[in-house]
Amino acid sequence: MNKLRRASLMAAVLLLAGAVATGCAKSDTEGGTSASGGEAAGKRIQLEIMESASGLPSPDKDFVKQELDKALNADIVLSAYGSPDDYQNQLNVRMASGNLPDLFGVNKAQMQQYQSQQLLLDLTPYLDNELKQVKDFIGGEEAVKKAMVDGKVYAIPKAPGIPSMTMWIRKDWLDALKLEVPQTLEEFKAVAKAFAEQDPDGNGAKDTVGLTGGSLSTFAPLYGAFGTVNPGEFFVKDGKVVNSLYDPAMREALAYFKSLVDEGAVDPEIMANTGMQHQEKAIKGQAGIIFIDWANIAKNEYVEQIKTVNPKAEWIQLASPKGPGGQYENAWAVGNANSMFAIPKSLENDKEKLQKVFELLNYVSGDEGSRLVQFGIEGKHYNVENGKVVATELMAKEAGYTWLYQFTGRPEKEYLKVKFAEQTEYIDFASSQPRLETLNGFVNYPEGFNVADANRYLEEEFTKFVYGKRPLTEYDDFLKTIGTTMNYDRYVESAIQQLNALGYGN
Repeated sequence: MNKLRRASLMAAVLLLAGAVATGCAKSDTEGGTSASGGEAAGKRIQLEIMESASGLPSPDKDFVKQELDKALNADIVLSAYGSPDDYQNQLNVRMASGNLPDLFGVNKAQMQQYQSQQLLLDLTPYLDNELKQVKDFIGGEEAVKKAMVDGKVYAIPKAPGIPSMTMWIRKDWLDALKLEVPQTLEEFKAVAKAFAEQDPDGNGAKDTVGLTGGSLSTFAPLYGAFGTVNPGEFFVKDGKVVNSLYDPAMREALAYFKSLVDEGAVDPEIMANTGMQHQEKAIKGQAGIIFIDWANIAKNEYVEQIKTVNPKAEWIQLASPKGPGGQYENAWAVGNANSMFAIPKSLENDKEKLQKVFELLNYVSGDEGSRLVQFGIEGKHYNVENGKVVATELMAKEAGYTWLYQFTGRPEKEYLKVKFAEQTEYIDFASSQPRLETLNGFVNYPEGFNVADANRYLEEEFTKFVYGKRPLTEYDDFLKTIGTTMNYDRYVESAIQQLNALGYGN
């Protein structure tokens, strides 16, 4: 009997244990907390991402990471390197070791280099299916051309930005000298010269300059008056792809710039101005005309600085002057990508992780994900009122880093108008000015061409032309030298062929 009782008791215990185990398993599965239940629903996949940027908070304070992890059932590990050189070094080490991140930022040169080493995934087969939402978001067929090598796409370019650069002029100085806003090249020269010579600030000292800027970029908004673009840029003119160095209008532009310098209309220190020194001169009341983006003169912090120096100072945006070639602002580089993200070829062997990368890119290209990486969390960092996003005070305080997660970019104008509601008129003005479109961003450099050497020589000789150190009668000699010794002729020939193949020009 004792043995029988013990056997019966053991059976009861085992039966009870089985029931408890079954009940617990059922409870855990329904609650979604068991390991087996979680795996059945899809395991959490870690994605490692690298980019050249700064300002990333720690993971515990990174609400964008937390929201993305939750939405995608992922563990996103983002590494942001503030120094481009540091980023390049880190990326090269990873590439050499074969231990590549799952998504990483590249510029045009890096993309070409890594593609030649067969390290990048060809995204072409995925663009019309797995990445269709991304492709549509960034601008379709025109956008993906920016990341092409030999007709195949090896990176995702960010959605295009909008122009932000224009000239600005001191309206109160115009009023003081009884001058009108300049409309033509000659009027522009006269006003800039008057600002330098006629004491527009009324302090009795000759301490002001007309047009200021940094290096030869000072003249960028004036090429359009001659119907051409910045030196060395490609554009379509009369149905043909042209490099502006070979455009006859370039000589006319150089002659005009020389006349500005000769007549004292230009800040004599433009070639020495570095960084934002030209901006500092504008803020301090030393210059009357400047070519600059709206953010660096019209944001509240700079307006306050300007008013501190002179409460009556009034800067207004100035449309570029009319000339023999028309009236265009500085050229707009339609072929340039602000940034691009590539995927390693090795991810072809991990279909699950590759799909998760696609899922991430599509999510930040959709309404919900795009708003998260633009503005933060709805109800906290922004509200939606009458269909429009309205920032809260917390957006500026907490959501300043969200751009780090904008892997496919953003709808630029709408974004800026939310972030900088008080500057809407300046955003609209800059983005609406007519501009000639340049195509250099679509071009891959041929072997044997060193773009840094060519650009250095170009700037040296253009500086001589503008400052009268070399006569413009020697312009053909300049073209011959850069074309042969710098392999520029080979570059131009290759570029025109590439651009023709992409549908530009005849």
